[in-house]
Amino acid sequence: MKKKSIQKSDPRADALFRGNLDDPFSFLGPHQEEKTHVVRAYQPYATEVWLETSQGIEPLQRVHSSGLYEWRGTEAPPHAYSLHLMLDGNKRILHDCYSFTKKISGFDLHLFNEGKLHQGYNILGSHYTDQDGVQGIRFAVWAPNAKRVSVVGDFNRWDGRTHLMAAHGSSGVWELFIPDLHRGSFYKYEILSVTGELLVKTDPYANAFEHRPNTAGLAGISISHTWQDEQWQARRKEWDWLHQPMNIYEVHAGSWRRHPDGRVYSYRELAEHLIPYVQEMNYTHIELMPVSEHPLDESWGYQTTGYFAATSRFGTPDDLCYFVDSCHQAGIGVLLDWVPAHFPQDSFALAHFDGTALYEHADPRMGFHQDWGTHIFNFGRNEVKSFLLSSAHYWLSQFHFDGLRVDAVASMLHLDYSRKAGEWVPNKFGGNENLEAVDFLRELNIMVHEVFPGALTLAEESTSWPGVSRPVYSGGLGFSMKWNMGWMNDTLRFFHTDPVHRRYNMNQLTFSQLYAYSENFMLPFSHDEIVHGKGSLLDKMPGDAWQKFANLRLLLTYQMTHPGKKLNFMGNEFAQGREWRSSWELDWWQLGITQHHNIQQTVRDLNRLYRDQPALYQQDFEPAGFNWLDCDDADRSLLSFLRWGKAGEVAIVALNLTPVPRSRYRIGLPYNCSYREAFNSDSNYYGGSNMGNGFGIKAEATPWMGQPFSAEVELPPLAGVILIPA
Repeated sequence: MKKKSIQKSDPRADALFRGNLDDPFSFLGPHQEEKTHVVRAYQPYATEVWLETSQGIEPLQRVHSSGLYEWRGTEAPPHAYSLHLMLDGNKRILHDCYSFTKKISGFDLHLFNEGKLHQGYNILGSHYTDQDGVQGIRFAVWAPNAKRVSVVGDFNRWDGRTHLMAAHGSSGVWELFIPDLHRGSFYKYEILSVTGELLVKTDPYANAFEHRPNTAGLAGISISHTWQDEQWQARRKEWDWLHQPMNIYEVHAGSWRRHPDGRVYSYRELAEHLIPYVQEMNYTHIELMPVSEHPLDESWGYQTTGYFAATSRFGTPDDLCYFVDSCHQAGIGVLLDWVPAHFPQDSFALAHFDGTALYEHADPRMGFHQDWGTHIFNFGRNEVKSFLLSSAHYWLSQFHFDGLRVDAVASMLHLDYSRKAGEWVPNKFGGNENLEAVDFLRELNIMVHEVFPGALTLAEESTSWPGVSRPVYSGGLGFSMKWNMGWMNDTLRFFHTDPVHRRYNMNQLTFSQLYAYSENFMLPFSHDEIVHGKGSLLDKMPGDAWQKFANLRLLLTYQMTHPGKKLNFMGNEFAQGREWRSSWELDWWQLGITQHHNIQQTVRDLNRLYRDQPALYQQDFEPAGFNWLDCDDADRSLLSFLRWGKAGEVAIVALNLTPVPRSRYRIGLPYNCSYREAFNSDSNYYGGSNMGNGFGIKAEATPWMGQPFSAEVELPPLAGVILIPA
């Protein structure tokens, strides 16, 4: 071997020592310089370095005091050669990462830069792979404005000088394969910004993270779960969700139940305990509040830092797969709350990722959410679109979720959302519509519905934006459904009113029929309605204890019989008496109190009736599925209406919204037959006064309320009655 010291004037060496060498492959690893073969290795912690050649193990010369080693020879080194290092008195054998070429294809980079890479999680991030017969982990990250990017971790003493990444031209993507690296190694990216600032960032595409409060990614983690939900997936492809029952139990995984010592349930423990409960209560779906990785428990998951990582609070990615798989095998769908509207300011994550406004807008009038103290995604940047579309694809494909509830859609659509004049920037036409966000949401919905047949997208959208749940081809946003926030606010406002005054506010319940079929609506009583001083559902009800529980039973009956799919937050089903606290489990002890147990029985039976009666779900989104019997009896605060199935199935619903019993109330009936009381919220089984129609009802040939037949019925106080043909 020839020995020759490197020239100090070599700019690449100077850049290496200064920590800003942006093309390490041009200097480190194997090279041919004229007729001489050269291997350079930068190993600042090694005291000696050797190279395995065809002639044996040959030493490298230390040519710079900082730890640069060099070998020169007349024969090329072996392909994917090994280096022997003396580190801390111990000898280690490693392959040289700079002897492996970059592997990301130009086509994938093109798709990424065009905003069309929907499976970016297969390209960026960290992936355990075999390259040229050597196992290791390939890293890739988008940082277009960085001067230098390095992989740092517990395997290199978090020293950014040792594993410098290589840029893929103008794509902004950096890549490095680190051979011999074990799965699960802690890692981050060290980024030198254009201003000389040294940043240490978590991987935006990481599939797993350390347990909070630590924030390193776990290298090369992938899903190995063996799925057993083939029958569910096949049925979902053919699922006619528009005309099927959908009743969602919204769950915060960290506070549904906990161990006596305060530990949260794992994903697998939730599978063991939550699934039987949901089956017993007759819900059709579970909606998980965000389980994407987030640093702060108090954010409930809505300030996401890991858009491709199931939070480690509850276990591993495979554990989450086990939960979803178990739900599917039990006949329960699982939806995920997903947050593409904004992301937190945490310095270790997406914010100013490469030292510039990369994922967010530079202008705070467009890129900063004042209410939540978060950054708003730059939906007009193609690489950001690839990131978010890939995130949605990841949760649906890798975890088999049955749909996404998209959070804060209203804040995405409106440039002036929660902003005063002068605090926002109009679009190119001078309007307040965020045109880039509109395009992104349409692309999202097209992708989901094309690639994942039967999967749903649900928009939390609180304004009157038209066509949220209408197809993109007809000018809509393409969501499957929209949360009916207007119905929710009007309904809760009405039920909060003392019954003596309800006669003046009946329009708050009847108004919804003026717009009920303009969208595919979901009726939500979500977590947002029972926090921050709003009180629990029970708290919102007026009157003494008996009236509060009766009002709540009536409210839930109204929700279950009104057109639209249903959602209730955990704890609503047994009338938890206090607001929800994310730091502890629900007050399950209240089920030992008769009134709370009765509410649970009410919900269980309502859910079963809803699931079993086509009239209550089959035409939720069609005017033919509903007609008023009487919506004008404000003086007595009574409402009655019909719900219809496609084959003429009918449910007659009468609601008495005051504590005054109404005897011999004549109600219109569509068929000349006997009717039975399928549900009465005043039953003593539910804690009511037991006034009702237990012996059945026979239609009389007396036209009434626009119907050819009628009968006199008993309407209990503060109660809902549902009649069906016997």
